[in-house]
Amino acid sequence: MSDTRRLREFETWIAWARLGGVVFAVLEVGVFTQHFPPGYLEAAWALTAVFAAGTVLLLWFARSERTQQLLRATGLAAVVFDTLVIGAYGVVFSYEYGNQTRFALVFVVIEAALRYGVAGGIVLPILLIPYFWLVEWWRVREFSPPGPGFLSDRISFPSGLLLLSGLIIGWLVRRLDIEARTGRERAAEAERLRDTLGRRVDVLEAANRSARALGSSLEMDQAFGAFIREVKALVAFERLAIVLIEDGEARVIAAAGRGSETVFAPGSARAASGSVLDQVLGGQTVYRRDMSDLRYPEEHALLELGLHSRLVAPLLVGARAVGMISFVRAEPSAFSPDEVELVSLLGRLVATAVQNIRAYESERQTVEELRRLSALRADFVSLVSHELRSPMAAVIGAARTLQQRWRSLTPEQREAFLALIADETNRLAALIGDVLDTSRIDAGTFSYTFADVDLGRLVEDTVTTASMGQDEVRVRADVTGTVPPVRGDRERLRQVVTNLIDNAIKYSPSGDEVEVSVRPDNGSVRITVTDHGPGIPQDQQRLIFEKFGRAEVAGSSKPGTGLGLFIARSIAEAHGGSLEVRSRPAAGTAFVLTLPLDR
Repeated sequence: MSDTRRLREFETWIAWARLGGVVFAVLEVGVFTQHFPPGYLEAAWALTAVFAAGTVLLLWFARSERTQQLLRATGLAAVVFDTLVIGAYGVVFSYEYGNQTRFALVFVVIEAALRYGVAGGIVLPILLIPYFWLVEWWRVREFSPPGPGFLSDRISFPSGLLLLSGLIIGWLVRRLDIEARTGRERAAEAERLRDTLGRRVDVLEAANRSARALGSSLEMDQAFGAFIREVKALVAFERLAIVLIEDGEARVIAAAGRGSETVFAPGSARAASGSVLDQVLGGQTVYRRDMSDLRYPEEHALLELGLHSRLVAPLLVGARAVGMISFVRAEPSAFSPDEVELVSLLGRLVATAVQNIRAYESERQTVEELRRLSALRADFVSLVSHELRSPMAAVIGAARTLQQRWRSLTPEQREAFLALIADETNRLAALIGDVLDTSRIDAGTFSYTFADVDLGRLVEDTVTTASMGQDEVRVRADVTGTVPPVRGDRERLRQVVTNLIDNAIKYSPSGDEVEVSVRPDNGSVRITVTDHGPGIPQDQQRLIFEKFGRAEVAGSSKPGTGLGLFIARSIAEAHGGSLEVRSRPAAGTAFVLTLPLDR
């Protein structure tokens, strides 16, 4: 309720009470008082007429539409009017010794205290002291004798009584005003809290919608696309970006708004050092009210897009920051404190979603890897079974033939069968050796004996052995200059080079050439085995170095277990080196073994 309305209601209530006073005055003058001194009856009726006229006028003022200032002026006039009327009645009835009419002034004091509080309850009784003296003086002058002489207690007693009454009523009014003001303040605070709570409920509902959008898909692009569409209704922005920290780089995984396709586009990365991420990764929300002072290097590009204020919150998983979410607007100082708090909450929601999606991706990759390894193992079992069955069948067949037909066979035929048994036995031994080596590598028990190794001599010996073992493909060694010795296990390194040469011979056309070169190269020695075979597809070049991994070469189906290159790379890495492949389909293959000199 407004102050003006309350003041009008108060004035109206006082006016109706005053109208009751008029009725009482008429009864008192016309009915209850029998004897008036000469001239006093006429004065009483005249005073009652004035009282009635003033009462009607004040009632009209109180009920009409007036401003607050006019109502206050009317209230002051009413206090003066009531004081004068009751005071005049006190003078008229002063002819009666002991008449209590002057005590009706207590109503005026109460009225003043109701209107003006303690001040009204004190000031008006003090101003009435001369009036009480005047009434007592008038009584003594006009009607004594027979009445007593001038009595001072007829001044002090009513003055003191009215003063105490004014103090009590004024204090009560003051307390009432304080309580009313406190109530209004509490009501206003309750309304503010209700509005704040309503806004927070709306924000939480919007945040929940954003969280549901993040959880709508386990594909990162789809999840963040849905999140960005939902968050537009929650926090307005000209540009939004979600950035993750990966290997010291700030990688943008989602962006929307102004310049999102050209400036820090999704998938792009840049150094995190020196950027706002340095501060955000400490768990702080950063609010750049105006980026014109260029505190961070990336802000120059944002300013060129016409963007000035920036709000950046960390993506927190527990107490660890994994990235940031950035809202940017064109106007400086464009974000409110509520938005700062909300963006911090969104940062936690996005971090949780990133964690879930990453966990899902990791689990999915693990499952796919396990499926792939399971398929490789199944292929390996099938392949090894075939690889074992073929030489075993040849050995058994040759042995039975020798056993059954030894006497009928010529010496040359016996030698051929014995050579076949030896070759197939060696093939079995090599197969079993690869399986055992793989098992030892997995168990960490693959042993090495390190010494100085002359790689030039090792390559020449290995090439000679490979050339003597077959005559379809020519193998040539190219040792350039003086090759420094390396620290390594000679037999393990020979195993690597032999495997590479055997693979090159296996996939080279008949009559072709395999080149094995050895060269020092910037603190290391590089051995390159090059063939001109069918080559290896790009998508299978990682596969060939894994256990049981074999490339699918078009037009070529060669036997093998898929363990040789896995063992070769493991030996190279144990020497602190590496084994890489360079190949293109139909353009040959080059395997490069690099070994450090300072090991």
